[in-house]
Amino acid sequence: MRMAESLPRGAAARNVAGQVVRSACSVAANYRAAQRAKSRADFANKIAIVLEEADETEFWIELEIRAKFLPETRLEELKREAGELVRIFAVMRRSAKKVD
Repeated sequence: MRMAESLPRGAAARNVAGQVVRSACSVAANYRAAQRAKSRADFANKIAIVLEEADETEFWIELEIRAKFLPETRLEELKREAGELVRIFAVMRRSAKKVD
């Protein structure tokens, strides 16, 4: 969220800032919901949403880099962390879908 606050004030950057804040907050909220899942299937469904939102967040960070809204060096760590989260949630989804 702090990164979004530091983006330029132009219309395009404001739109991207809003998108990244929404998707990143959705990751957190849906992950919390997944932790309270009623069943393995419910968990798998909720984690699938988390994965989609994490992937979307990574996309918006990549778009910020391509648009040069901020120096790439300021976004590299966030992009790396977003990619790691996407991979973690993908593994969690696959594991949750496996039949015992």
